[in-house]
Amino acid sequence: MRDLRNDRMRRAGVREERLRATAGLRSSSTLNSTLSSWRGLSGRRYIVGVHPLDLKELLEVTDAVILAVHRDETGIAHVIDSALAGDRPSAEPRTRWLDAARERGATELHIHRLADTEARRREILADLRENADQAS
Repeated sequence: MRDLRNDRMRRAGVREERLRATAGLRSSSTLNSTLSSWRGLSGRRYIVGVHPLDLKELLEVTDAVILAVHRDETGIAHVIDSALAGDRPSAEPRTRWLDAARERGATELHIHRLADTEARRREILADLRENADQAS
């Protein structure tokens, strides 16, 4: 039975799965972001903070997986691009990445900060990519 569930998840592709437990926190002034989650190709779930598509926000991110996301008129999120954030933010490459994502329709940043090694972040990045040729 578990194999059937895993197979079904793989076929469903990468998708956002909103966290029901945090639904009421969206308007809280004590939070910089809302929490959500993404289901990877493997079926694993990754918790993310949802942030504005903002360079200042992006330059503060270290050691994370970053998704540039477009939320359509029905509220469904689509990954436009994805990237790894290292331990030292560099303004020029991040500015170029953000500008390109914005041009392609991104409206939000979804940031996963819970992976403790670069190798693990690379695994997560690969799991959250529908197409291996996608993203930087």
